[in-house]
Amino acid sequence: MDETGRHPLRVVLRQAQRVLARAGVASPRVDAELIAAHVLDVDRGRLPLVGPLDDRTVARIDGLVARRATRVPLQHLLGHAAFGPLTLAVGPGVFVPRPETELLHEWGLAALRGVSEPLVVDLCTGSGALALALAAARRDATVHAVELDPDALAWARRNAEERAADGDRPVVLHAGDVTDPTLLADLDGRVDLVVCNPPYVPLATPVPPEVAGHDPARAVFGGEDGLSVIPHVVRTAARLLRPGGAFAMEHDDTHRDQVLALLAARGGFTGGTALDDLTGRPRFVTARRTG
Repeated sequence: MDETGRHPLRVVLRQAQRVLARAGVASPRVDAELIAAHVLDVDRGRLPLVGPLDDRTVARIDGLVARRATRVPLQHLLGHAAFGPLTLAVGPGVFVPRPETELLHEWGLAALRGVSEPLVVDLCTGSGALALALAAARRDATVHAVELDPDALAWARRNAEERAADGDRPVVLHAGDVTDPTLLADLDGRVDLVVCNPPYVPLATPVPPEVAGHDPARAVFGGEDGLSVIPHVVRTAARLLRPGGAFAMEHDDTHRDQVLALLAARGGFTGGTALDDLTGRPRFVTARRTG
């Protein structure tokens, strides 16, 4: 506190970083700065321009820092998560979208080059991240998004309504189960792109406290081996895609060979390829539907 009884922001941030570092938060400086920017309602880059803080503002920052130190996800505290160019509402009951999945979005957009008015399906949509990012980038696309969990679907609906209000073409949301062999049957053989980030983590895999305590387990874990949902995704994609249509799916970094084998065994796909994530781990498979 300075001689005016107010608190220099740099001191508040330094203390917040220490608290978060002791709690094992992976990025204490970034998290502390984002929390402060949220409370102050400024961009993070403008924090150096902020003057001393009053007691009430410091208490609000300290309160959020204390919650973050218990490993509540930062995105829950802020009320939103960034995904590509979008800011999506997230909170309890929905999987927080990860930066790695943005590579799936980028691949999908590249696969749609040259396709006019594409038809797109996002399976296991969660917050709607992939579907909404694709719809925002391709205003001529018709995008369908499927989610089983009603809580996650409510978050997806909120995000879809906000994006539509901002001028994006509305995404068509479906309450549905990817294991249902009749899911979206009216789209069979017509879809240009199917993307999916399914639950794929094997049950025994250790996960960070933010995941274990806050991400919905059914959105994270894919059975004992992590592969309980993926064969259904492959089957559904094969049914929905038109000849030449594109398929991309995220998976656990231990699953590359098994998922490529599933595509080969299913038949009807060509060019099955494994792609790495931002850390160089095998995380995605892509393929094209044969004629």
